[in-house]
Amino acid sequence: MNTSPSIVSLGEPLIEFNRPKEGDGRTWLQGFGGDSQNVAIAASRQGATAGYLTSLGQDWMGDAFFDLWKSEGLDASQVSRHPTAPTGVSFVTHGPTGHKFDYLRKNSAASLMTPDTLATDYIAGAKFFHLSAIGQAISETARATCDAAIAAARAAGVKVSYDTNLRLRLWDLDTARRKIDETIAQCDIVLPSLDDSQQLTGLTTADAIADYYLKLSAPVVALKMGADGSLIATPNGRHRLPPHKVQALDATGAGDTFDGAFLARLLEGDDLQSAGRYANVAAALSTCGYGAVTPIPRKADVLAVLKRG
Repeated sequence: MNTSPSIVSLGEPLIEFNRPKEGDGRTWLQGFGGDSQNVAIAASRQGATAGYLTSLGQDWMGDAFFDLWKSEGLDASQVSRHPTAPTGVSFVTHGPTGHKFDYLRKNSAASLMTPDTLATDYIAGAKFFHLSAIGQAISETARATCDAAIAAARAAGVKVSYDTNLRLRLWDLDTARRKIDETIAQCDIVLPSLDDSQQLTGLTTADAIADYYLKLSAPVVALKMGADGSLIATPNGRHRLPPHKVQALDATGAGDTFDGAFLARLLEGDDLQSAGRYANVAAALSTCGYGAVTPIPRKADVLAVLKRG
């Protein structure tokens, strides 16, 4: 009997400390982050069944994540606890050019994941397996774990979803380019952002970037363009989808919200355009509060906006 959720995500969760830009500079809001984790929660809040694969420390932060996932209906049955390594931490500050991340994640529990501990049967029972370039970049063993997870998904006919999230503090640009291109060639849905893709490809326009990823054999490219909406491209055509305009406070996790919402709607039976429109709205609504997880909207909120047109 298959007990896997429809979406299984792999990566590193991070306890988040977010400093609001209108605050006194001394107040930090404690929340939760980590791009792959955010995707799983976003999908769950849209009504999909979602689960997470990672490793946490034996610390209060690891305990807090288990409490969060239980409240969100996220399956954490395959999450391990490392006996000595800590849970990773991120700090988010805000300035004229947007949000900035700083981390305490070296030798974190998630970075010490190895392929031999991977729950391959759990992945094989899903409909979508999701990962990101950040999960590949945190360590060599995590990268090998991601490779093994992709292989398990492909062997089982599970569709692989991939976000090219680029963090140059974790690896150099040449290494990132090689590994990301190699991974895209094994994926069914690629979820890049425009700014990261411009660095990775050296290209500037959305259409040129979409062409680049399609030539790597990606069947679907959903390019996230922030305030300019998104571009959904396949070998047979493409659609530019306008953004949903809001008064944004914090874009932390907006791309992750798009990813989770997009996958959830595809599971609901939406076509690519409809899923993209829904994901645009969900991502926009997620910028209306601080933190990566707290502002992620639920299905009813997104549907209400879409109904208003």
